[in-house]
Amino acid sequence: MKGLLGALKTEYRERVMALAREVSFPAGARIFEEGRKADRFWIIRTGSVTLDLRVPGRRAAVIETLGPGELIGWSWLFPPDTWHLGAEALSPVRAHEFDAEAVRRLCDEDTGLGYALALACAQVIGRRLHSARARLLDLYGPYGGSLAP
Repeated sequence: MKGLLGALKTEYRERVMALAREVSFPAGARIFEEGRKADRFWIIRTGSVTLDLRVPGRRAAVIETLGPGELIGWSWLFPPDTWHLGAEALSPVRAHEFDAEAVRRLCDEDTGLGYALALACAQVIGRRLHSARARLLDLYGPYGGSLAP
């Protein structure tokens, strides 16, 4: 198993998955909007999702495209629990949905699980930050997007 859940040892993964419910989104559905309340997250089972960033005076910039096994949304983990990006189903999506409050309670009850989940989310955040930086430089950099000097 890859992605966020794959980073957890079996015992932790099973405890987190016990909180999951199956959901689906049609292509084009907005899953969440930047700046709104982050009270859940998803792990993609099938399909793909784009993450986007509002850019004043322009249409939203697509930062990254996510696929099966990947985490949609990490903003639920840190106050003030608001989305830092937006998300849209690029194709029909089936996913595991998790209630953020229930997962935070589980993490409080088992600090080992909480640490492992926070570390796994931090790794996702680090990769996404790098991806967002590269994408924004590509879109809005002074030389038409090349990352080369």
